[in-house]
Amino acid sequence: MVTPLLAWDQLDCGGLDRLVERLITGGVHGLFILGTTGEAASLGYDLRKQVVERACQKAAGRVPVLVGITDTVFEESIKMARVAADHGASAVVVAAPFLMSTVQTDLQAYLKHLVSQSPLPVYLYHVPPLTKTRIDLETVRWAMDQERIIGLKDSAGDLNWCDQVCALLPRRPDWSLLAGPEELLADYIARGAHGGVCGGANLFPELYVRSYKAARDKDVGEIHRLRTLVQAVVENLYRLEDHPTAIIKVLKCALAQMGICQNVVAEPFQPFGNEKQRLVGERLEKLQQLLGLGPEH
Repeated sequence: MVTPLLAWDQLDCGGLDRLVERLITGGVHGLFILGTTGEAASLGYDLRKQVVERACQKAAGRVPVLVGITDTVFEESIKMARVAADHGASAVVVAAPFLMSTVQTDLQAYLKHLVSQSPLPVYLYHVPPLTKTRIDLETVRWAMDQERIIGLKDSAGDLNWCDQVCALLPRRPDWSLLAGPEELLADYIARGAHGGVCGGANLFPELYVRSYKAARDKDVGEIHRLRTLVQAVVENLYRLEDHPTAIIKVLKCALAQMGICQNVVAEPFQPFGNEKQRLVGERLEKLQQLLGLGPEH
């Protein structure tokens, strides 16, 4: 979920309420706040706490809330885990500390320490392009032996790696493997994954819920039809700018044009200028028509 902002250090409370309601009424099975798309690494700690409190309050137990606690400072991750627990979140999500890469033995020791201190169960977050650290299969096997590590979100997009992780899933029937790259959601589920965390659901939650259900039910025709629609979102919006932050900028810009929240991104990033805002508007309208949605959606 994106983090709606009024300014670089001010939460858009109304926007957050509208977005949470949009996602839940759109049929999502849970919320992941303060992840990469949520710009967590660029938000101050007080603001992160506000996001957790407000999102959990608005969700009101209707769906599980997962809270990202990734940080370069161990103590701050634990503090955020406690905030999440205090406000009724279901679990926390942690990637390898970023900036410097980490060897697997250090990563396992770090995770063991974190799990022992966290009041909530832990999901691992595999996102090596941003953390510079892969979660090797050896570490996945180790994690499955840790009772309070309950799953993994994979944003690497490596289907061979996904195959190998899926082969380990019988070790922990209670584990969840979640796909990050939304255009590969059906491919992950076909291999044994349990769902996905899709940034595009901020805009079109029903599309991604239907995509998940089609993949789960092995409805080949529907999988193909919906994959084409998801790919249209990726190609028309996410590739508007050749940079990873383009996804966040596009989502914020499109949500603003849909009347959900303001077009404000966290420093050091800046929102799109007028020309790209115009392009987002044009492409958003075409996608809404393609999806059979009115402009209010």
